[in-house]
Amino acid sequence: MTETRQQDAVTSRLTVRELTLAYEDRTVVHELDLAVPDGRVTVIVGPNACGKSTTLRALGRLLKPRGGAVLLDGTELSKIPTKKIAQSIGLLPQTPVAPEAITVSDLVARGRQPHQHWWQQWSQEDERAVTDAMERTDITALGSRSVDELSGGQRQRVWIAMALAQETDLLLLDEPTTYLDIAHQVEVLDLVRRLAAPAADGTRGRTVVTVLHDLNQAARYADHLVAMKAGRIVAEGRPGDVVTAGLVREVFGLEAVIVPDPVTGSPLVVPGAPWQPA
Repeated sequence: MTETRQQDAVTSRLTVRELTLAYEDRTVVHELDLAVPDGRVTVIVGPNACGKSTTLRALGRLLKPRGGAVLLDGTELSKIPTKKIAQSIGLLPQTPVAPEAITVSDLVARGRQPHQHWWQQWSQEDERAVTDAMERTDITALGSRSVDELSGGQRQRVWIAMALAQETDLLLLDEPTTYLDIAHQVEVLDLVRRLAAPAADGTRGRTVVTVLHDLNQAARYADHLVAMKAGRIVAEGRPGDVVTAGLVREVFGLEAVIVPDPVTGSPLVVPGAPWQPA
């Protein structure tokens, strides 16, 4: 590894310091510290209701911290103008809602709003970004159709395309494979990997943070894996270092055997002895 890559691995534009998140009187995340590695894919995993999606919402300034702070380039998100955040951080929530009767191309185009100005409402750069996003998510042929008419999987790809059209350096995805069949799950996660890959000229790729339920997919696609339980980080690091039988037992309450993935060599979680009838 070159010195430059070593430096890249430890830089972080998006950081969390002693973050506490709550809904009314119920604390969901407790004094969490996290540095999101630049130009990498960070995947957050954990059991239901452990605080994964809540943490992601705070990273996108959709949830105000009860304590601590989320910082972008060293400045608290609460002190940064909304438009500047929208130009830097793209967020795809878990259950987005589309305006009634809006077409696919119009919804994807809304991803360009943070880049527009009152004196220039639409540009060739906007058109290029939308076209590229629709091609990457394989929805070009759906452009004139109403989002209401689409299947759940098709709608999910449209929302991902809108997030890509925003062309932010940081992209937050909350369970982006929801509603997708296995083939499209792989397509989406392969796309996430390509987004984070360095360009041909050596320019660093996008920083992606995503929440996934499938631990094996997380281990395959993550550069940096964060395992949460009860609102706290239990372990984080490279998947090969994090995904162990002990970790799976502690976080998910599941006995498992960890073997190398025969395709990628990443950790593969094989559940222990299945239930059998008496």
